[in-house]
Amino acid sequence: MNYQQACDWLNQHQFFSIKLGLATTRELLAELGNPQDQYPIIHLAGTNGKGSVGATLLSCLSQGGYRTGFYSSPHLVSVRERFCLGTQWIPRDEFTDIINSLDLFLHDRTHPTYFELTTIIVLLWFARQKADLVILETGMGGRLDATNVVTPLLSILTDISLDHEQYLGDTIEKIAYEKAGIIKPGVPVVFSGRDRAALPTISTQSKQQQSRLYLLGKDFFGEACDGGIEYTSLCGTRQRYSLSLAGAHQVVNASLALAGLDVLTAHFPLTIDQIRTGLAQVVWPGRMELVSHLYRGKKIQVLFDGAHNEAGVMQLAESLSQGYPRNRLILVWGNMADKVMAPAFERILACADSVILTRAEYQRSAPAESLFARLPEPVQTKACCLEPAARALQFALEEANEDDLVCVAGSLYLVGLVRHILNDGVTSNG
Repeated sequence: MNYQQACDWLNQHQFFSIKLGLATTRELLAELGNPQDQYPIIHLAGTNGKGSVGATLLSCLSQGGYRTGFYSSPHLVSVRERFCLGTQWIPRDEFTDIINSLDLFLHDRTHPTYFELTTIIVLLWFARQKADLVILETGMGGRLDATNVVTPLLSILTDISLDHEQYLGDTIEKIAYEKAGIIKPGVPVVFSGRDRAALPTISTQSKQQQSRLYLLGKDFFGEACDGGIEYTSLCGTRQRYSLSLAGAHQVVNASLALAGLDVLTAHFPLTIDQIRTGLAQVVWPGRMELVSHLYRGKKIQVLFDGAHNEAGVMQLAESLSQGYPRNRLILVWGNMADKVMAPAFERILACADSVILTRAEYQRSAPAESLFARLPEPVQTKACCLEPAARALQFALEEANEDDLVCVAGSLYLVGLVRHILNDGVTSNG
């Protein structure tokens, strides 16, 4: 197979199928020599913030000269985004080579799902690359997530809130139980602990596993200051840093990453200057990402945010209400059909002067008309439905003036598609 055929082969493996359980991944990795045992791992779980914490750790550790891998999901445009070593995606030829090997290997075996396959691919690739350290982000949940076949050096749990209730449970306590599944015997845990309903579950699991639990606001602290963060470390020292990622919630995410670096300092020491540079250079596309786009002589500000659940949309609403000066807010919105986030969505709608409903080109995307039908009647007067996403984007850019802000949100799939359209199909890493 060539590269495109390799991508097609991977896409055939139940792209939107969700199969919770470790048996398939564990069995296949064992036959492949358990590549995940060849390097230390930071395991990330949580509802929101995993990607930002992972990207921050990647940037700081790379500044320290460590060959650091990062596995994240979903991708915005190219599947290769999921597999990073430092700032580089997996090369096309190496991706294709691993796919060809797996095609032969799986010939007479039960085929795994898309996410199980990408997990196996990345664990194999990091072993081939002799990574010094790997940051592994769960796809969903934790206890039964395909990534949970590893025994990490550190576990980090970000904010926990309602999401994927049909799979993880309909209460914070049930979801926390699933996330706590990544806690392993004797492995230290860093947790934001901001949702008090989740804290007892995480604390209990940590005690049962005899894992030291480090809590934000108790063992380490992070406060917003001058557009950055004042961080108080596990040993009580204070330091101020600038942050490159936008949004008040990034103070929490940066604090979790810094606490993780504190825990690992004996294994992967960093200087203050390396951390400072790393924090200032974090890049996490599609999350509170502000770009300037020239459209027919107008310089239009476009804000991309992949907020796709109640907590994420609320964070976006808070950021829009507190910052981003503009005359009008033009919202381009589309979400997955299985997402229900009414209170937060209503707050976003209240911020918007114009609402353009659309959909990403995926099976799970909600049709624009169905979203329109759920809008309160007063909001319907300032809303319209336009599909496909390219047409919605064009309409927004034509309507916008230079002092307006276009915000694209509701789904990472929509954000990835619109970013791709906006950049004429050209991505920075090819």
